[in-house]
Amino acid sequence: MEPIKVHEGTVATLNRVNVDTDQIIPKQFLKRVERTGFGQFLFYDWRFNADGSENQGFELNQPHVKGATILVAGHNFGCGSSREHAPWALHDYGFRVIIAPNFADIFYNNCLKNGMLPIRLDEKYVYQLLQKGEKETLKVAVDLENQTIKAEDFETSFAIDPYWKQMLLNGWDEISLTLQYDEKIKKYEEKVVGQPV
Repeated sequence: MEPIKVHEGTVATLNRVNVDTDQIIPKQFLKRVERTGFGQFLFYDWRFNADGSENQGFELNQPHVKGATILVAGHNFGCGSSREHAPWALHDYGFRVIIAPNFADIFYNNCLKNGMLPIRLDEKYVYQLLQKGEKETLKVAVDLENQTIKAEDFETSFAIDPYWKQMLLNGWDEISLTLQYDEKIKKYEEKVVGQPV
């Protein structure tokens, strides 16, 4: 996974509450086992009309948010089923940071495990970002090391568990963490089995 230290990007806003994982990635697109290729189906039922054309009224289809890498959303983002495909789709689409007042717990943890930074932020700050980003291009800098979010006329801090902070700063997943003990594992195997497995 790519480390996240300071991420600067354009904000896309999704001023909706209770956005569930079936809206993030509808069930008919869950036939793949790879983590890639899901971005094209992100918010499919909202992004596209029945004839397959782009829904010009949908937030992510607005010209000023093209190429956005930071998503700002409403309460309870990622609720519903625990499908890991939801963070896969968001990541594959290009998002690296998601900011909301709160998240469904399983979705929140799945984001962290897949190299995205979900930030729980006080509703008043989320509202400010939503208001600024809905109508015009909003650039934001997210500094994970110092746990700050900065934009023009906007600055605040956020909390994150120290374990996940280190994982994201170093670009580690849980397998990478285990592999740091590779030499100790080999020594143990030699001691118990007589040779590395």
